[in-house]
Amino acid sequence: MQTLQDRFGRRFSYLRLSLTEVCNFRCQYCLPDGFRGSKRGFLTVPEIRRLVRAFAELGTFKVRLTGGEPTVRRDFTEILSAVAGTPGVERVAMTTNAYRLAKNAAAWKSAGLNAVNISLDALEGESFRRITGDRRFAQVMDGIDQALAVGFDSVKINTVLLRELNDDQLPAFFDFVRNRPISLRFIELMQTGDNQPYFQRHHVPGSRIREKLEAGGWQPVRRGPAAGPAVEYAHPDHAGHIGLIAPYAAHFCDGCNRLRVTARGALKLCLFGNGSTDLRALLQDDDQTEALKSHIMKALFEKPPTHFLHQGRVGDTPHLASTGG
Repeated sequence: MQTLQDRFGRRFSYLRLSLTEVCNFRCQYCLPDGFRGSKRGFLTVPEIRRLVRAFAELGTFKVRLTGGEPTVRRDFTEILSAVAGTPGVERVAMTTNAYRLAKNAAAWKSAGLNAVNISLDALEGESFRRITGDRRFAQVMDGIDQALAVGFDSVKINTVLLRELNDDQLPAFFDFVRNRPISLRFIELMQTGDNQPYFQRHHVPGSRIREKLEAGGWQPVRRGPAAGPAVEYAHPDHAGHIGLIAPYAAHFCDGCNRLRVTARGALKLCLFGNGSTDLRALLQDDDQTEALKSHIMKALFEKPPTHFLHQGRVGDTPHLASTGG
């Protein structure tokens, strides 16, 4: 079997596949004015099936469905079944704002979903509304409870750390995982093409969280083979973990193991890179698999060793919903 390996020896077993650029929330750091653009032209189910099959034949065994908000697609369950049923795919996850999770968690688990990451930037309704532009806080919390109840392999919370908006709530976030077997990961706010003033006002260095964790007796947890970029910490008095995703930290990209495909079929080698490789023309027929795999392997040779966020170079990503985060 061919394997996805770049010229720096990094292996790519993890595909982040965006299903749509549309999101029904208006998070301040991503889409404060809501989605603007065409809501059509996203990859179809047959195209997705061919894409995932090619990646699986190249050694990818974990697929994360992202957006936008992936569950705004009416055919989400069909997509989920197609991905989960692909030979070689061992783990299917999704990142969601959880507005549909409470009602659908059991059905999605039956369709093959193994893990969910839920965006949650506040632990009370008014702060949630201020950050996300949405009032469905209770609905999201119900979704978290239901995700735990149906028994997904993994339930994680993604919290973007924001100065003056939620950074004063760290004790409450730590307490949230005291009795819940959840990994709550603080994500350092990242600069994108259209959020520079917001970034400058609200960015909190990941080192601040690391210092608080270490001072509070939290200890790093060993990473698994398909783990994402989070460094996770455990505490003997907590059922859950706290994670930290700090893209501005030194050597953040050394262990990169994922590639991204946008909702319109473009391969992005780096979330904060420039340019992409169109794969869609090679997703139109089952007989194109070998050509598609060769195209992916050739493109991977151009993957840079690191992003350049620390130099203020954010690439051509206008906002995270455009590429699936």
